[in-house]
Amino acid sequence: MKIKIFVFSPFQENTFVIWDEVTNESCIIDPGCYSTSEEEELKNFITSNKLTVKYLINTHCHIDHIFGNSFVKNEFNPKFLAPKEDVPLLEMAIEQGKQFGIKVKPSPLPDDFIEESQPIRLGDVELKFLFTPGHTPGEYCIYIPSESICITGDVLFKESIGRTDLWRGNFETLINSIKTKLLILPDETAIYPGHGGSSTIGYEKEHNSFLQ
Repeated sequence: MKIKIFVFSPFQENTFVIWDEVTNESCIIDPGCYSTSEEEELKNFITSNKLTVKYLINTHCHIDHIFGNSFVKNEFNPKFLAPKEDVPLLEMAIEQGKQFGIKVKPSPLPDDFIEESQPIRLGDVELKFLFTPGHTPGEYCIYIPSESICITGDVLFKESIGRTDLWRGNFETLINSIKTKLLILPDETAIYPGHGGSSTIGYEKEHNSFLQ
């Protein structure tokens, strides 16, 4: 499996493209492309690498992670998966944008909802969903056991955690999610958050002051 990270929008959000090297089946996770040039950058990468976009996935539905939903859905027509509990955020996308003084394209609604009990596959690579609410009521992380990778959205960052002062955020719920779903992963598991650089589970156990 391969992974490509784009840093998009004024929010400096990490957009992920992951794909199986054998089949070229791919998924786009949290498309934060805000400008036309960012949309073209994402599209050119997909087409130049001859990838088939099988899934569009939102780990959660804050605006910086859904800016590109409409573009990706219209351009590649993947199956769109998102947390059921975060659908109100999708429906409030324009209102979310107004809070930051920016215009936001309306997002389509999901084709289906993410569930822990239903992993998905890109070729032979299995992606498992870990329910990790707290930053939003419905957020999920995406764990890829065969690659020792976890895409952690805005749940766990390098030496930090997601904020909980936004709509229906909850600090105690977030800490519980991290400790019961993420810190039990192998220490060597690489984490790729929604903003900033990567880390590992082992490093966060030792150095993340929020988790001590």
